[in-house]
Amino acid sequence: MLVVLTNAVVFLLPPLLPIVQAQYGVATVAGTTWIYTALTLGGGAGFILLPRIADIHGDRNASVIASALLTVGAVIPAIGDSYPTLVLGCAIMGVGGSAQLLPLGFLRRHLGESGLAVGVAVIVIATGIGIVVGMIGGGVVVENLSIQSFFVMLTVAAAATTALSAVAIPHTPPAEPSGRIGLLGTVWLIGWVGAILLSMTQGLVWGAAAIIPLVVGIVGGIAWVRVERRSSNAVFDATVLKSDFVVTASLCIGLVASVNAAFLLLMSTYVQVPADALPAADAYGLGLSALRTGVLMLPFAVTFLVGSILADGPVQRGKGGSVLIVGALICVAGVAWMALAHTQQWHYLVGAGIIGLGCAVGYAAGFTLVQLAAPEAKAGMASGMAGTCMALGFAFGTAVVAGVLSAEVITIPGTTIEVATENLYAPGYWITAVLAALIPVTVLISRARARRRADHLIG
Repeated sequence: MLVVLTNAVVFLLPPLLPIVQAQYGVATVAGTTWIYTALTLGGGAGFILLPRIADIHGDRNASVIASALLTVGAVIPAIGDSYPTLVLGCAIMGVGGSAQLLPLGFLRRHLGESGLAVGVAVIVIATGIGIVVGMIGGGVVVENLSIQSFFVMLTVAAAATTALSAVAIPHTPPAEPSGRIGLLGTVWLIGWVGAILLSMTQGLVWGAAAIIPLVVGIVGGIAWVRVERRSSNAVFDATVLKSDFVVTASLCIGLVASVNAAFLLLMSTYVQVPADALPAADAYGLGLSALRTGVLMLPFAVTFLVGSILADGPVQRGKGGSVLIVGALICVAGVAWMALAHTQQWHYLVGAGIIGLGCAVGYAAGFTLVQLAAPEAKAGMASGMAGTCMALGFAFGTAVVAGVLSAEVITIPGTTIEVATENLYAPGYWITAVLAALIPVTVLISRARARRRADHLIG
């Protein structure tokens, strides 16, 4: 429930943008991007804090806190019914939405040797379901409900999840009761990660000014790494960071997330463009409703299930790097297909299935590798590392494709709505394929460095 609900919230937003703009009188489509920004910034903080809270204060407490934040975040726009309250609610829901990684540490700690495999499978499968539920649910909302009615329903669902978490999750001693959350390091980490996410999500709106938070975030991150290496109470355990493949797996998770986000944005944008509303010379698109767009994602959810099952065995046998490469190559194949064929509904059904399989294999391998390197007591910390990279990757993929689709636009006659020209979609998919291709490059570089270190030690 936690994973499905939190992912559904994220993927409910794209279909809601037109109705948000209309109901709350937001001047431009770009203005509605603050919803994404608030949700992403909140998620960046939550991925860092919530899994670590689970390690130190217990799984049930962390899950209840996360679900309660989702409830509070939903009730604010349900009562306020305005754009400012919607942005505030999204920021709080973003923090609670990071609960999607809590089941991984919980199941690992309570199911023994099989816990890690089950935990990764639950996250990957439920994520695929949550994506489809969110996109289809968003379509239903757009066609039948008001924004306020939707958030009333979401409040009820989040409140039920809070109550169920308190009742169903056993209250056992924390895995690391003597552990502490390094306040300075954590706040600093949230700060520089948030600055980078802010620059990515608001880049198109702020223009060149977005370089300022980007530079601040990069400089702050470099300084944070230097200080954390000498800290006695580091946010992320140095021994885990130095373990084989942890940094590599985290980077690959970020790249998989960027591919995932880029595909979703390219797909949902193209298929919802009404071809009959454009001038004949510029006409393209399928004119699908948000609900029918969500239906096109069903193969994605199905292959997500298959991918997580296929990846588990080889990763457990020590072939995690190879599995990451295979997942990346599947993603490249799916994105290349979309670059060449994206004008018919069946093109998307095929592409969604291939890309869903590749993303599932990549996510499953990445999360498993990070967890294998961390002791059970620090399972939450390991989830936080992977989750932070996933949030950065998702924002990066969205920002890259949004930039591509903004390079050349046309205005729908009789409206102020601008859409990308058709010739930009193929380059957008090819750039996404390059992001996927960076995963094998990352793995191969990591292997080469590991061999050099081994040779040096032998020498």
